[in-house]
Amino acid sequence: MKLQQLRYIWEVAHHDLNVSQTAQFLYTSQPGISKQIRLLEDELGVDIFTRSGKHLTRVTPAGEAILAIAGEILRKVESIRQISLEYTDQKRGHLTIATTHTQARYRLPGVIQRFIGQYPEVALHMHQGSPQQIAGMAADGTADFAIATEALEQYGDLIMLPCYTWNRSVVVPKNHPLAARSELTLEDVAQFPLVTYVFGFTGRSRLDEAFKSRGLTPRVVFTATDADVIKTYVRLGIGIGIIAHMAFDPEVDKDLVALDASHLFAPSTTSLGFRRGTFLRGFMYDFIKTFAPHLTRERIDAAIAAHSRDELAAVFETVELPVL
Repeated sequence: MKLQQLRYIWEVAHHDLNVSQTAQFLYTSQPGISKQIRLLEDELGVDIFTRSGKHLTRVTPAGEAILAIAGEILRKVESIRQISLEYTDQKRGHLTIATTHTQARYRLPGVIQRFIGQYPEVALHMHQGSPQQIAGMAADGTADFAIATEALEQYGDLIMLPCYTWNRSVVVPKNHPLAARSELTLEDVAQFPLVTYVFGFTGRSRLDEAFKSRGLTPRVVFTATDADVIKTYVRLGIGIGIIAHMAFDPEVDKDLVALDASHLFAPSTTSLGFRRGTFLRGFMYDFIKTFAPHLTRERIDAAIAAHSRDELAAVFETVELPVL
């Protein structure tokens, strides 16, 4: 059994069983990958993949178990490489972040600009997706860090660091009847068609919980994953928008009015998560601290050392999170 063979089966499984695409990704030949997978299967005496002719069709039950361990081995090997680099080339490396559109568009640009200024030789890669996709990328090692508001807690092997709390604004055109209200009620909001986030994105569950608690059934006429799209449809008169407060830009959104809704909905907390066992290089600690200044190296290490969710919560029980 060779490390290269484990890398091949892992990458094939994560490229939709497309050997040709995997070969391009790994800068090698398709026949070479196929041959090594066959040799590994012959050595183990089990099929990792089922086949239809020359095409792989699915991962076998034995393959699922083998791939899980192969992933752990490959991550350990990568950690060894990262340890060596930390002692030989501290300013060079790569960092992959998975996050949502709201974080990528409104929260991260300044953070990334400062980080690149400090570490110009660290290559940054960003993946955007749903909270579930983001958490999955951190859990399987595709991303180093996941930054999201929802779904991270569903993965027990992720260490989650609370970064900040935030709430929402109701956005309406300047001539809308609500634009002149000094303080909104949920009843006010429920009178109008709503344009807001898809369920599972950007704290949407908090909205549904608030309306349900008051016995209200909002008329959601349009949902999107992107606050900019939501504002576009508010401008078209489709409905009033409910977005993260940070997603309203007074300069760009001059034709809209943002009404504070923080008294209507419970606040949400955005967290940064990474897989337990990840070796954090110095620049990774610095990125976290740039994103959330209260997350010092000592506090991060204490979170890593926590053995349960209760112990992890105790690390942050005296920390007052920033409010955005």
